[in-house]
Amino acid sequence: MEAKKILFINTEIEPFVAENQHSLMGRMIPQAIQELGHEIRTFSPKWGNINERRNQLHEVIRLSGMNLIIDDTDHPLIIKVASLPSAKMQIFFIDNDDYFMKRGILTDKEGQEYTDNAERAIFYVRGVLETVKKQGWVPDVIHCYGWAAALAPLYVKKAYYDEPSFRDVKVVIEVSPKEFQNDLGAENAKLVDYKEASYDDIKELCETSFSHSDLLKMGVKFADGVIVENNEVDPAIIDYAKSLNLPVLAPVEGDAFKQAYSDFYETLF
Repeated sequence: MEAKKILFINTEIEPFVAENQHSLMGRMIPQAIQELGHEIRTFSPKWGNINERRNQLHEVIRLSGMNLIIDDTDHPLIIKVASLPSAKMQIFFIDNDDYFMKRGILTDKEGQEYTDNAERAIFYVRGVLETVKKQGWVPDVIHCYGWAAALAPLYVKKAYYDEPSFRDVKVVIEVSPKEFQNDLGAENAKLVDYKEASYDDIKELCETSFSHSDLLKMGVKFADGVIVENNEVDPAIIDYAKSLNLPVLAPVEGDAFKQAYSDFYETLF
C-alpha cells in the first residue's frame, strides 16, 4: 500500500488513562499503522483523569484560543500535546474546562453518566477538525474509534466537505460494543447543527431515542467504510452498514489487525 496520512480520532489512549480494550487499542492501532510506514496524527479528549504533570502535557498556544459555539454558548478550545517516546508517537488533546476538567470519561465519581455526554462528543469532534484545519494537514483517511468520535463522519461530510483538509478524505468508523448504558437524550441530538451539518441529517436515527447504537449508526451513515471491533457489536449496526452498501471489515484476531486495517484503508480509494 502506498504510504498515506491517517488521522485517528480516538476516545481513550493508554497510558494516559487506565488500560482497557479501548484505551489499549487506541494506542496500538495508530502505532501499528505508523510502523507500516504511514504518517499519522492522533487525538484524544483531555479527560479529567489524565495527569498532565506525570504525562508531560503542555498547551499548544498557536492552536488554542478559538471558541466553539454549541447551543448558543461559547466554549473555549484548548489544545495540548504529549509524546509517547516508546511508540514514537505524539498525541494531541482537546481540552475545555466545562467539558473535561475534573470530569471522568463517561461517569462521575458516583458512577452516574453525565447528562451532557452528547454535547461533549460534539465539542470534541469539532475541536479535532478545527485543529487539523488550522494545522494545514491533509489526511487521506480519518479513523474514528469510540463513542466520543462517532459524530466525526457527519461533520466531515456535511460541515467540512469543502475544506481543503477534508475535501477528498475517506472516513472509517470502527464500531464497538455498548460503551454507555443511558440514553443520551433525543433532544440533545439537535445540538449537532453546525454549518451544513443538521439534525435533519440524523433525525431518522434518533427522533425518539439517542442510544449507543443510534450514535454509531449516525457515524456509519456518513462513513466510507466500517470496521467491526469484535463479535459483541450490536448486529443492527452491522446490518445498517450493509444496507448502505458500505465495505465492512469483520473482526480480526490478534496482531493480524495491523495489516488488515492498512489494507482496508486502501480498498476505499
